[in-house]
Amino acid sequence: MADSNFIDYVKIQCRSGKGGAGSRHFHRAKYVPKGGPDGGDGGKGGSVILRGNRNMWTLLPLKYQRHIFATNGESGGAGRSFGKDGEDRIIEVPCGTVVFDAETGEYITEVTDDGQEIVLLKGGRGGLGNWHFATSTNRTPRYAQPGEPALERTVVLELKLLADVGLVGFPNAGKSTLLSAVSAAKPKIADYPFTTMEPQLGIVSYRDNRSFVMADIPGIIEGASEGRGLGLRFLRHIERNAVLLFMVPADADNISEQYEILQRELTEFNPDLADKPRVLAISKCDMLDDELIAEIEPTLPEGVPHVFLSAVTGMGIQQLKDMLWAEITSEANQLLAQSITHRALDGHHRVADEDALEFEAMAPDDSETDDEEFDFDDDFDFDDAE
Repeated sequence: MADSNFIDYVKIQCRSGKGGAGSRHFHRAKYVPKGGPDGGDGGKGGSVILRGNRNMWTLLPLKYQRHIFATNGESGGAGRSFGKDGEDRIIEVPCGTVVFDAETGEYITEVTDDGQEIVLLKGGRGGLGNWHFATSTNRTPRYAQPGEPALERTVVLELKLLADVGLVGFPNAGKSTLLSAVSAAKPKIADYPFTTMEPQLGIVSYRDNRSFVMADIPGIIEGASEGRGLGLRFLRHIERNAVLLFMVPADADNISEQYEILQRELTEFNPDLADKPRVLAISKCDMLDDELIAEIEPTLPEGVPHVFLSAVTGMGIQQLKDMLWAEITSEANQLLAQSITHRALDGHHRVADEDALEFEAMAPDDSETDDEEFDFDDDFDFDDAE
């Protein structure tokens, strides 16, 4: 994965901008005695915003941009001049990006739609100038509000592919071959385990010009939920699939046992995956005749829709599409997709080389202030004045 452009896990440090300080200036002009307070308000600090982009498919740009800082608001000036607002920093991410707190592993938010914007860190409010505090009993207020401080947070971004169908199976189960047969995707196909090193997406055409998205997930082995093999790195993508297509080759020693192992690994990774609709496909059936199929069928797991297929000969392909489309469009599945919950990050679900990253960048120098114009009293109550 070191040389791959497919990056689905990134740890970055974000900071919003702090608000500008209000001015405590007094109006001074010839022939205007006791001009009164006219200090302006400080500008609002910039926010850090996530924006979904359907044209992106990887978090690769963020791998080389680990520090994202919005700019600070400028201080107010004389004549009730407002300070300039800080500039927002917009982070473009692929649809399906989930955000976690890097320290606690707590789920924060997710971006699922193109153009969707979510404020990750809100910029600080600017302080009010001293003219806001002038009253009949205090006509010369010599104080103003400081700006609100910036917010800083280190977050983990996880990309979870938004696909309708996720292919789940052991290495060499025929997942890539099936994807290449039903779509225009060209995944790497070979006769050795872990040929697929990163998820592959394909658009599967269906009747009446309809289509759905199928994702080929790298092979899962027993113990994947504990970090064995490549499965743990990509199990997160299965969380976003509407339907799970379990693939077990016809020459497996025990089809039901392999299905149970795959199901157990998914459930241990995220218990909510146990409720997802599923279809069992017995692949490589071009080597079977009707008698062998009749012998295998009674041994299959009960209550799970199944189909015998061969991606080479086209056997069972249309039947599989019909079954998948029925599951994708079912009303129960639509409700389930809306209630998905993301498991929190823990030691097993993190990427070690990313979490070992240390952030050493210092904050911009914010020490430049004008003591004659601004007051930075940290104990000032922002909500004290109207």
